[in-house]
Amino acid sequence: TARVVRVIDGDTIDVTINGTEYRVRYVGANTPERGEACYSDAVNANKSLVEGRTVTLVRDRSDTDRYDRLLRYVYVGNVMVNEELIRTGYAEAVLYAPDDRFYNNFLALEIEARRRGLGCHPTGIFDDGSDTR
Repeated sequence: TARVVRVIDGDTIDVTINGTEYRVRYVGANTPERGEACYSDAVNANKSLVEGRTVTLVRDRSDTDRYDRLLRYVYVGNVMVNEELIRTGYAEAVLYAPDDRFYNNFLALEIEARRRGLGCHPTGIFDDGSDTR
């Protein structure tokens, strides 16, 4: 478990674990970057889920990315934040191989969110034709 001390953007947070601060990148979810359409909405959606909360961090296969961020599925209680952001349309499903435990589920949730026009989907921000990074 960890305590969220800062929301960096829609898919990245800073947490403390036993007094040490770590940056955490959500596995399998990608949100708009600063300056892109829907960035603020995605950040606010993330804040509403995790800001100031205690979270549980679950690893897939990789421990960190090339920026030394922890790669994790993030839970607040029984809610997986990665999944919730995709389900509500504020994130798109992306495959960051080899971390693919929930990818098929995330993709199905994204397809439904797009179909329903939820969150950021009406802006077209996720329409880049690729679901891998």
